[in-house]
Amino acid sequence: MTDSPPQKGLVRSFFSAIGASITWLRRVFTNLLFLLVLLFLGIAIFSKDDQLAVPQGAALRVAPSGFLVDELSQPATLPIFLGGSNSPMEVRVKDLVDAIDHAAKDKRISSLVLEMDQMVGGSLSKLDEIGASLQRFKAAGKPIYAVGDNYTQAQYFLASHADKVYLNPMGSVILTGFGVYRNYVKTALDKLKVNFHVFRVGDYKDFIEPYTRDNMSPASRENNQRWLRELWGEYTEQVTGLRNLPAESIDLFIDELPQKLSQHGGSWAEAALANKLVDQLASRNEAMEALKKAIGEDEKNTRRYKSIDALNYLRSRTLADTARKLQQSSKVGLITASGTIVDGQAPAGRIGSKSLGKLIAQAREKKVDALVLRIDSGGGSAFASEEIRQELLATREADIPVVISMGSVAASGGYWIATAGDRIWASPATITGSIGVFGAFPTFEDSLESIGIYTDGVGTTDLAGSMRLDRPLSEAAASILQQGVDNTYARFLRIVAEARGSTPKEVHKIAQGQVWTGRAAKKLGLVDDLGNLSDAVADAAQLAGVEEYDILEIQREMTPGEKFLRALSDNVDAQLAARLEANLPLGAWLNSVQPVLAPIAELQSYRDPRALYLHCLPCQAP
Repeated sequence: MTDSPPQKGLVRSFFSAIGASITWLRRVFTNLLFLLVLLFLGIAIFSKDDQLAVPQGAALRVAPSGFLVDELSQPATLPIFLGGSNSPMEVRVKDLVDAIDHAAKDKRISSLVLEMDQMVGGSLSKLDEIGASLQRFKAAGKPIYAVGDNYTQAQYFLASHADKVYLNPMGSVILTGFGVYRNYVKTALDKLKVNFHVFRVGDYKDFIEPYTRDNMSPASRENNQRWLRELWGEYTEQVTGLRNLPAESIDLFIDELPQKLSQHGGSWAEAALANKLVDQLASRNEAMEALKKAIGEDEKNTRRYKSIDALNYLRSRTLADTARKLQQSSKVGLITASGTIVDGQAPAGRIGSKSLGKLIAQAREKKVDALVLRIDSGGGSAFASEEIRQELLATREADIPVVISMGSVAASGGYWIATAGDRIWASPATITGSIGVFGAFPTFEDSLESIGIYTDGVGTTDLAGSMRLDRPLSEAAASILQQGVDNTYARFLRIVAEARGSTPKEVHKIAQGQVWTGRAAKKLGLVDDLGNLSDAVADAAQLAGVEEYDILEIQREMTPGEKFLRALSDNVDAQLAARLEANLPLGAWLNSVQPVLAPIAELQSYRDPRALYLHCLPCQAP
């Protein structure tokens, strides 16, 4: 005979029913709330269709929000207002360039307005690529206006292309020059009793210095000062030329800023106007009134000038292109490789050997006439870099010309990949080179012993257990790692020499981890020509012998969930995101310490099978 389960009492049953009802209501309410959010977002996203009509005589409004990038990072979470991370927004440079170039030929577009306040930043090569499209727009006889409450150095570079630059009377033009500063943690590692074993080739290969020194080495200082001066020369030469200023004007403005501010009662805006950095001081409302007078009034919003947003305008063009499909039988494939190079699969914003290799193979399967690979990377895994290079060589063996277009950075592993191209293009402001190899292996035996943890055991050979992080690194293991570094460096020299028609001995003179600008790399024979992405595409078409062609972008197919997150990310209002971030002290603090933690986080992402890396630490293009 079995015991029957105890029966619930009346009171207990009553409260259980109430609890179940509350749980049911909570779930219903949560689901309804989520559906309402989706409905709201759907309306916000798809209601943009009515904004795609281009008003006659409208201005193209170029107002990028976030960082300028070659490839959008794949959003991994919901936007911040739905509980996601507060990662910075991004705008693809190619999208802005395409919109500006289309608008230059569009008779409905009368002018262009740069609204720079929401642009967080972008490297000089990316700014220069947009700047070149702005110059093509002006060459079509259409004026450009720039409006800003404040101008950062990156924002002002684009604003300097305008025929007229407006600045808020309470605003500023913040010019400081370029610099490379980082945190050095050797003393901290010593206090933690972490033994950092380093294996490298090249006096200038300074990726590992933050872990082995408390300051920048003389060799690194010399190398960084050289390319920084060259890039700053590119910046000042362009800005002074565009603003019709004496060549030394920008440097004098920075050097004498305290005195210039004193002359104008501490007003940055007055100082900028007096030094001809801007054309007129105007509040936001005054600037809008001036633009309305020059361009015309928006019929739907009388407070604004007649305009269409650049990305909305491009979207209208994309819809038209989708409708007509690809008209030309000839196609130039375009693949963007952006981020750290790692083994295996990687999301957008990183370069995975297998994921990028798959895209390159797809280019061959689609039988493109030529392939352009846009590289924006400071390097990463040596093994992954070689896997990608082999895929590019296979593409050339299939009689498909391969042209490399260097973005802001194509150094170390990025340059290793680039050697597989038939031709290499770089921007004058590209950072490249850094031909060198390093290996890093930290051990924590002293750290563990300090808290009473010891490691002991037996093995069948002397090398058994020699690569454990809790044991000292043996001389034999250290010798093996160093020889691996030496061998990989020798291979790097041979690859470059064969690709560039030189010898390993000659390449060694400009290698050893030295970093070069695109202009310097051209003189040294590391690249073939200077130009932007459109120049590389045209060169690829010429190598393939085609005159009329379509550009076929080959990208990783996103899952439905990723597409949804991308749609959300693309439609978050930048000002809303900025206000939310300002009210999240923890998020702001995390953003402030991110540069300090970045090198450690970067090391954690590496998984080269032999722990050999081709990476350039200072190659974060200003």
